[in-house]
Amino acid sequence: MKKLLFIGILLMGLSLQGWTQEKTITVTGIVTDTEKEPLIGVNISVQNMPGLGVITDINGGYRISVPAYNRLVFSYVGYETANVLIKEQTVVNVTMKEAASTVIDEVVVTGLGAQKKIAVTGAVTNVDVDALKAVPSTSVVDGLAGVVPGVMAMQTSGRPGSVSEFWIRSISTFGANTAALVLVDGFERDIDEVSVEDIESFTVLKDASATAIYGSKGANGVVLINTRRGKEGKININAKAEGFYSMLTKTPEFVDGYTYASMANEAKAARNQAPIYSDTELELFRTGLDPDRFPSVDWMDVMMRDGAWSSRVSLNMTGGGKTARYYVGGSFQDQQGMYKSDRSLKNYNTNANYRKWTYRMNVDIDITKTTLLKVGISGSLRKQNDPGSGTDNIWTVLMGYNPIMMPVTYSDGRIPAWSEKDDNLNPWVQATMTGYNESWKNNIQTNVTLEQKLDFITKGLRFVGRFGYDTYNSNWIKRYESPEVWKADRYRQADGSLLFTKIRDEKVMDKNTSSGSSGDRNEFFEWELHYNRAFKAHHPSAVLKYTQSSKVYTQGIGTELNKTLPRRNQGIAGRVNYNWNYRYFVDFNFGYTGSENFHKDYRFGFFPAISGAWNVAEEPFIKNHMGKTINMFKIRYSWGKTGNDVLEKGLRFPYTYNIDTSGSFNFSDINSAAKTWNGRHYSSIASANVSWEVSTKQDLGIDFSFFNDKLTGAVDYFFEHREGIYKARNSIPYEVGVEYTPKANVGIVEAKGFDGNFALKQKIGKVNFTLRGNITYSKNEIIEYDEENTIYEYKLKRGQRVNQATGYLALGLFKDYDDIRNSPKQSGDIMPGDIKYADINGDGLINSGDIVAIGSTTKPNLVYGFGLSAKWKGLDVNMHFQGAGKSSFFINGTTVHMFSGGDGWGNVLKEMAEGNRWILGVNEDPNAEYPRLSYGSNSNNELQSSYWLRNGSYIRLKTLDIGYSFPTALVNKLHLNKVRVFFIGTNLLTFSSFKLWDPELGSSDGKKYPLSKTLSVGVQVNL
Repeated sequence: MKKLLFIGILLMGLSLQGWTQEKTITVTGIVTDTEKEPLIGVNISVQNMPGLGVITDINGGYRISVPAYNRLVFSYVGYETANVLIKEQTVVNVTMKEAASTVIDEVVVTGLGAQKKIAVTGAVTNVDVDALKAVPSTSVVDGLAGVVPGVMAMQTSGRPGSVSEFWIRSISTFGANTAALVLVDGFERDIDEVSVEDIESFTVLKDASATAIYGSKGANGVVLINTRRGKEGKININAKAEGFYSMLTKTPEFVDGYTYASMANEAKAARNQAPIYSDTELELFRTGLDPDRFPSVDWMDVMMRDGAWSSRVSLNMTGGGKTARYYVGGSFQDQQGMYKSDRSLKNYNTNANYRKWTYRMNVDIDITKTTLLKVGISGSLRKQNDPGSGTDNIWTVLMGYNPIMMPVTYSDGRIPAWSEKDDNLNPWVQATMTGYNESWKNNIQTNVTLEQKLDFITKGLRFVGRFGYDTYNSNWIKRYESPEVWKADRYRQADGSLLFTKIRDEKVMDKNTSSGSSGDRNEFFEWELHYNRAFKAHHPSAVLKYTQSSKVYTQGIGTELNKTLPRRNQGIAGRVNYNWNYRYFVDFNFGYTGSENFHKDYRFGFFPAISGAWNVAEEPFIKNHMGKTINMFKIRYSWGKTGNDVLEKGLRFPYTYNIDTSGSFNFSDINSAAKTWNGRHYSSIASANVSWEVSTKQDLGIDFSFFNDKLTGAVDYFFEHREGIYKARNSIPYEVGVEYTPKANVGIVEAKGFDGNFALKQKIGKVNFTLRGNITYSKNEIIEYDEENTIYEYKLKRGQRVNQATGYLALGLFKDYDDIRNSPKQSGDIMPGDIKYADINGDGLINSGDIVAIGSTTKPNLVYGFGLSAKWKGLDVNMHFQGAGKSSFFINGTTVHMFSGGDGWGNVLKEMAEGNRWILGVNEDPNAEYPRLSYGSNSNNELQSSYWLRNGSYIRLKTLDIGYSFPTALVNKLHLNKVRVFFIGTNLLTFSSFKLWDPELGSSDGKKYPLSKTLSVGVQVNL
């Protein structure tokens, strides 16, 4: 027994001695990329030994102690992980290859989690975030047009701080809501609140299979934005600064004083009236010898700068350890306006400036190995500055003040004005001497997410809970003032002096200051159960989701009780999907949601969707023979319903009636005079059965990838049937006796079209090229409108498109008086050179019965983009064109209809003055671009007709991005990881048949702040 004990102790000692003498090796080396450039910050760890790890230094070097016969793991973002077995070697140099991501492995973010692109059965588009960063704008939306298939965007104002409007695929309703639902980190938020530098992924959900889970809010498509989150490793800092010089793309050009006065005389003579100006006065306009009475002012030159400098900076940091990771980011943008300023005013700024500050902090904490807590806080502060009279007023008077109306100031320093009205002061006074308006908008957003793995119940099960709380406050202060203004008589006195009449006394700022505010509070709560598991070739998954939200207005609510009540939504949603061997896919999802806006019997709606896909490339007959050529060829189809509960802007509880306690109502019998009675009456009638606007969508699509992802893309055909659109019951006759026209879910619209995109990648020598393009085309039709009956079916909205342009059909200009006598009778005193219209109904008269649909819609039905990118060593070039088509708009107003006011109000566009217009005895062309002039209103020529209809199509060089990244070896000596300098030009060239102002504005009279083209330079640094 003693011998056995002694042998056991001896063996234990030998084992202990062998363990304590296990060999440890110190390994050193350098980690580089395939270009032999050192990589900084590569994580090097010992496999299966947590806590043992180092990172490479500024030269790519490392030093680590590792037990023999263990593996070193080299990992770096964007590169393939490398493993090296350590035996006896002490020097290990590693070359890391860039990760070869494929389309099949690409991850797509959907409404209920992330999926591989190959497994997606709906119409979902991932957006290249880098393409959005190339647009130097305060809003992400300005970069969407022509970049994202299925998204139509239109920038209708260039005023600093303005945001483009956008819609997904088509406008398929004439109701109140055409806007897409925007979710940021799972919460409904304003897309303008997000800095583009904070975005990790940007996804557009277009069909019902992807949006049905949002029930009452998914009818117009959904945009999902996930913000950046922290990553394990050393702190990573990114800084970006750029300055950009903005110029106006296209502004209206006006004639000088002499030309204006000459054309005014022509307009008088054209109607057999005496001229306004004598030859002597015309000569004074031409020579400028008397600028007080015979001025020639280029108001656009007086008002607008040649350009303005603006700036944008951002800073963000990521990092963390195994248990906690963080992302912190902030940005600031200062966008300067294009108005000139009066340098004598030093105490305040009158320009149209916009400043925006954003901040975001996301923290992820591993509470346990199976419990993850995500906390986020973000917000923005926006400051808008405008002249006291407001930007809209400035552009109204800028288009209204002609060059001879008055000088900028009289020679004795007096300030001239057209009349005593605030909006009739001259443009220079409006922009520089009317005080200033200031508005502030402050938004604070917080959210908490808890993710818990439930593998102890069953593998693949996890729980996600979210809570969000947002507050928004807005306030404005208008500090208005104006100088004492005068108007001089047309003729001088006998001694040569001017006789002035005071138009208005000075208005002082401290007596003309007003203010206001608004605000709201939003609360969100969600929980989800996810199940995802694979059984060999079988891949089932499921999600169950509950959501509720509440929005309360906290300021500017007045005395109405309805405005104080929360706007609440509640619902449950789910998805079940299955794929076999990534070849056959089927997906069912639903949303069952409720809105407090409807009666309890119609409050909840059920919105199901089903979709399926077949990846033909995974079939053996394709994979075995064409596997290297066809990487993915997936055919998919979806059908489903989505809803919309925003029926009318500001509408609350349409199932209740309202009684007006003041005012009057009409009551009378048929064929008798109406009588007015004072007292209570219905101001709105209850519509108890009002419920959802429901959209039924279908989508047939193809996703493809050929030649090892060299050619990739997708094509979709879509069809949508939208019913239950809320509108007035115009078919109800007056005899019913209803003073307020009731409203109901009676409208129906159908829309169809296609969208698609492609990318072709090719490497020629050491240069990587990418050719890409996308297109979105849609067409809608009103199926039911509930309108008053008419014997002329072409006058019905039914059968037309939403936003269809309508007017008279012009047949050119009258050739002579015989042409007038032999044509249908038109209104007014018609002369040769006036516009001739078609008699559509054949009654011999031109009146409202002859108004028909003409041209296209006032919103584009076609949006497209294409571009080319190239990379060679550190140099990268990206060029992108964007265009729009299938849209029309009318031009009108005092500038288009020259001298229509008859009182001297209204400018004359140079394009019209120099264009082909009808002139008696000079150019009697019946096909002239512009009709015979009139001085005063001409009811015939000013009718909305095809004569004044213009094509809204255009194509423009949207962005030109040229960048250079300095060699890593050089940058490392400065203790930096990456330095890139860049130049970006936006809206550099525009091609359009419309020349008066920028066609994208869609403006009928040009009275809008023009769009800008910018030249920007900047630097981006990573350390």
